[in-house]
Formats: sequence, structure tokens, C-alpha cells
Amino acid sequence: MKDIEIPDSYAGLTFPWEVPPEEGTVTEVAEGVLWARLPLPMALDHVNVFFLREENGWTMVDTGFDTKRTRAIVETLIAGPLGGGPITRVLVTHHHPDHVGLAGWLQSRGAELLTTRTSWLMARMLTLDVQERYTPETIAFCHRWGMDPDVLDKRRAERPFNFSDIVSPMPTGFTRIAEGEVITLGGRRWRVARGDGHAPEHAVLYEEGGALVLGGDQLLPGISPNLGLYPTELNGDPVGDWLAACDRLAPLARPDHLVLPGHKTPYRGLPRRMETLRTNHEAALDRLQAHLAEQPRTGGECFAPLFKRDVSGDLYGLAFFEAIAHLQHLWLTGRATREVREDGVWVFRAAHP
Repeated sequence: MKDIEIPDSYAGLTFPWEVPPEEGTVTEVAEGVLWARLPLPMALDHVNVFFLREENGWTMVDTGFDTKRTRAIVETLIAGPLGGGPITRVLVTHHHPDHVGLAGWLQSRGAELLTTRTSWLMARMLTLDVQERYTPETIAFCHRWGMDPDVLDKRRAERPFNFSDIVSPMPTGFTRIAEGEVITLGGRRWRVARGDGHAPEHAVLYEEGGALVLGGDQLLPGISPNLGLYPTELNGDPVGDWLAACDRLAPLARPDHLVLPGHKTPYRGLPRRMETLRTNHEAALDRLQAHLAEQPRTGGECFAPLFKRDVSGDLYGLAFFEAIAHLQHLWLTGRATREVREDGVWVFRAAHP
């Protein structure tokens, strides 16, 4: 789920390709750089992957979920558009399952995995952490932040999503890439920059001497990636991390950059997009603070100012964790206060100027 859309979210952007590649096919976006799509079983129904031609095969950027269908599509791509050449390296921009799902499978076929240290540690830890029920700590966290009681009761009784459901086992060992490093992929030199907020230590790669950018989910067009606060890091500030990352990355943006994003379609107009990626969440914080000024609210009562759609069913969880991430930022920056209600739920109020 990608949230907090704004009316001019595509303003200032140009899209060289109006139609994405069909399943099992590719579009060449630059010499030796191919764009393909893999399906996702959710509202955002695809993830982009890119292939960079190497002397002895291909580097694959991000991977999709580990499913029989996805593996079959990758096999079709290898046999067809990739000319039978093997995938020798896999670059994973961040640890989310739609980007790392097939990495371990590809490693088992001989590919080298390149990613940031945090991405690898998070992905490997989560694939090994199989839970048949939500932990007491998770239930307490959701209750404290004001999750709808009916939703919480349902969670108590159901099996949670596990990374291992759609991420192949990841063997020990990877090649670390880090902020400021220059690496070579597909005969092009890329400087690694660091995103944050949507995923910790998200890799964003800028081509040196060229105009390509591997943006992952940090530089999406038209939609802003989910920024969620989760029980793994109780004092986290994903919204603050996002705003800081926007400030770091904005000076790197050039009008001629062709951004290859994790979702949607490649685009130009990155300086303008960097502005809206920041102001998107600044505006959301302002709306949320005004919402709290009307009356005290719990986390589960803060969807209205953030999401311009009905939130229910499978969308509820991501919306809840995004809403409380914005509440957390208001509280950490002194724009909101909180107190504990008799039932143990936090209630937030807008701070006085």
C-alpha cells in the first residue's frame, strides 16, 4: 500500500514510456538496461525489476516475491529477452519482500547478492523469525497505539504474515554496498546514496557520468511509500528519517536524470519530485496536527487526515502503522502531547503554540 497522494503528484514529471512491459517481456530503457515487471497479489499489483548486461550474464535489480509464478516468469525472461545468459549478480535496494524475495533462490543458482548491511540483516533475520501467532509484545504495541479492538481481536487469533512465506531462504554471505561507495554494474559506475524512512539504509544508486538512477521505493513517482512505525523499534521515527533522507538526496537530483523506480514507470523531473516527496509528508503532518487540535485522538482515529480513501480489510494494518508513525513524529518534535488512558491506550493532543 502506498499512501498520502496529492493532486499534483505527477506535476513536473515526464514519462518516456506510457505502457509498461507485459508479463515475460522487457523494455530497453537505456543501452544494456532492461525493464521488466513481476506481479504482486495486492492493490499495488507489480514490482519493477531491471537487468543490466554484464560480460558474462546479467545483474538483476530487485527480485519480486518468491512464488512459483514469479520464478517461472524469471525463467521465461532468462530464456527469452536475456538470451539465455545467467543472472550473475543481484542488487537489492532494500529489505522488503517484493524486492528481496527471490534473492536467496538466485544465490543458490550462483548469483552474488549486493545490498546494504542493514537490508541484509533485516531480510535474513525476518526470514528466520517464523511466528505462528502474533507475539505478546506486538499485541501490546498495537493496543497501546489504539488499534481498532475488533481488528486486534482478529489478530490475536490468526497466523501473521511471515517473510518466509514469500522470501526464499537466504544463505550466509553477501557483498555489502555502503553510502558514498562507487560500484560497477552493467559496465556503468554508480555512486551509492542512502535513503531511509520507508526502509532503513535503502540503497539509491546514481550513475556517474550518466543520467540513470536506480531509485527503488525511495524515489517513486506519483505515490509516496509507506512510512510505518512497528514494534521492532519502539522509539523509531520513520517520518523524521524520511525527511532527513529527502534533504540528503535532493542536492543529487538533476533534471536529466531518468529514474528507474521500484513501482510505476520510469520518469524524468527528479528535482521537482524531491520537493513533493518531502512536502507530501509535511502537509500530512500539518493536517494531522489540525485533526488533533479538534479533539484528542488515538492512533486508530487518525486515518481521515492522512488517507483519501476508505481504509478497511487488508489495507487497515499498513494504514495504522503509517498513521502512528506520523503521530510519533509530532510527539517527538513537540507538536503533540500524549497521555495514557485508563485502558492503557495513548491519547494524543495538539501541542499549544
